[in-house]
Amino acid sequence: LTRCHPHMLDLITSLQAPQSEEKQAVETFVKQFHKIVGHGLANFAHSITRGVSSTVSTKTRSKKAYLNGDKLLDYHEKQLLRLSANFALTADLCFTLGGALKFEELLMGRLADALGAIYLGYATLHHYKRRRGVEGLEALTEHAMLRLEKEAQDALQSASDNFPGPLGPLASTVMKVGCFPLGNASRPYREPSDVLTKEVSRLMTTPSEIREFFQEGVYMAPEGSMHQVSDLIRAVPVCVEADKIASTLRREKRQPTTDEAEKIAKADALRDILIQVNVFEQLTTEEGQEDYIRPALQGTSERLSSLDRKRFDDAA
Repeated sequence: LTRCHPHMLDLITSLQAPQSEEKQAVETFVKQFHKIVGHGLANFAHSITRGVSSTVSTKTRSKKAYLNGDKLLDYHEKQLLRLSANFALTADLCFTLGGALKFEELLMGRLADALGAIYLGYATLHHYKRRRGVEGLEALTEHAMLRLEKEAQDALQSASDNFPGPLGPLASTVMKVGCFPLGNASRPYREPSDVLTKEVSRLMTTPSEIREFFQEGVYMAPEGSMHQVSDLIRAVPVCVEADKIASTLRREKRQPTTDEAEKIAKADALRDILIQVNVFEQLTTEEGQEDYIRPALQGTSERLSSLDRKRFDDAA
């Protein structure tokens, strides 16, 4: 906290100055103290103004606004700026605890949750900017950002409700006024809707650009070799096509053609293989070979054998 603050370290350094530099140290202390107060007031003002503006933009935002990539980025960047200002204000209020801050694990845990959600939010937007153009990525980004913003908001609210220390009630009041100036109305973040969650689920469980996007870099074993992950990836389009055929047959109330029956039978056979639990003797073909030892275990055995130490068997 001290090193992250733009002025606190200089103030502490002035207190440690030798007596020969006392005059300059006093001037530095006063100057940095005024900067700290100004910094805190600026964070308080930013927290209030951004809190009000983000509340208005969230309340008036369309549920389909995320489909426009530019609006998606602009909206969520503003929400992260608001949450960053809230976090900065909270960090300033933590100075009221002094050295006791290190013992307030619950408060630090909540602040860690908030900071982690803000960090992951910026990482998510950065990733979206880099991979923009993948069909369906807007829905996935929107879903992730809504969850992260809700997580950060809840963590900050819990911190304000349980701010510790002798000045805890005062700090709690200042934090609530600064972070949530309009009360419950200025806590606008909610979990993603079921409609959006179902859309993300559809993109992840059916052939789509999003699914191909997540499959990038995944090892695919040659066909015919035993590798459950590869088999699962290859089975998805077959099973999806078979489900569409079965749905069509039910709707049209007819029997399948020979080609349709073969596709349905192939999908059923793949499902029967993939849904088996605890029936695989090994994950890959290599592991099925005689005297196979996993590289990690082999390396561990070699290192242990080279150590000059007593073994339990030797001691016995």
